Amino acid sequence: MRVGRILSIAVMMHLLFGAADAIAKHGDKPAAKKAILLVAFGTSRPEAAKAFELIDYRARERFPGVEMRWAYTSRMIRAKLAKEGKVLDSPETAMAKLMDEGYTHVAVLSLHTIPGEEFHELHQNARLFGQMAGGFQRILVARPLLSSSRDMETVAQILLQNVPGRKAGEAVVFMGHGTEHHPADAVYLAMSQVFQELDANAYVAAVEGRSSLENLIPKLKKHKAKKVFLVPLMSVAGDHARNDMAGDDPDSWKSILVSKGFKVEPILRGTAEVPEVVDVWLDHLKAVFSHL
Repeated sequence: MRVGRILSIAVMMHLLFGAADAIAKHGDKPAAKKAILLVAFGTSRPEAAKAFELIDYRARERFPGVEMRWAYTSRMIRAKLAKEGKVLDSPETAMAKLMDEGYTHVAVLSLHTIPGEEFHELHQNARLFGQMAGGFQRILVARPLLSSSRDMETVAQILLQNVPGRKAGEAVVFMGHGTEHHPADAVYLAMSQVFQELDANAYVAAVEGRSSLENLIPKLKKHKAKKVFLVPLMSVAGDHARNDMAGDDPDSWKSILVSKGFKVEPILRGTAEVPEVVDVWLDHLKAVFSHL
C-alpha cells in the first residue's frame, strides 16, 4: 500500500515538473527574426504609385536581406484597389501576418508627411501588437517626414532646389493635405515659416486646416509675383494634386490663381519622388531599426 502511494506521488511529481519544464520551454524567446513594414496613406493612381517604387528600391538598398512589407492606411483606397484585383493590407493586417509568420522584431516606417491622426493611430496599434501575449518581442514606429525642426529645414532646402524652371521673383506654393488634428496642423504653419526664412517667395498652404490658399493670395500680390509654381507637399501626386491643385475645375488652386491674374505652373511630383527626401524618411527608419 505504501509502495503504491510512493509510486503515485512520484508519477504526479514527474508530470508536474514535466509540465513546468514544457511551459518554461514554451516561454523561451525565439531567435530574432526582423522585418520592416512601410506604411503609407496610399494611392489608387498607377502614375502616383511610382513614388512608392522609389521608396521600396532605396529601402531595400539601405536594409539588404531584411523582409519588407507594405500597408495602406486608407480603407477607401484599399477597397478601390481590391476591385481592380490589387490587394493591399491595412497596417493591422500586415502586422498580424508578420506575427503569424514568426517575426519577432519589426520596424514600422510612417510614410505620412506630418505626425497627424493616422500616424498616432498607427503608433498606438503597433504598441498594442507589442503588448500581446506571444506578440512581437519589439516593435518600433519611425517618425513621419516632418517631425522636427531639423527635418523641416532639410526638406525645405531640398524641395526649393527641385522646382524645375523657376526663375528669380517667381513664387512657389507647396500644397499640403492638411488635417483636423490641431497639434499636427501647426506643422504646416511652422513649415511655412521655414520656407519663408529660406525664400520670401515660397509658401505652404493646405487643402484642410488653417493654412488656406485664400490667406496666401494677398501675400503673393504684395510680393508682386507674376508666376506661381504649385508643388505637392505630399508623398505622391495623387487626386489632391491632380484635381484640387492642378485641375481645370473653377475651384482648383490653379483656376483660382489664374482668375486672380497669376500665371500658374503645376508640378505633378510628390515628395517621395525626390530621392533626397526619401532619404530623410529612411534615416528615421534607420534610427528605430538600430534599436530592434
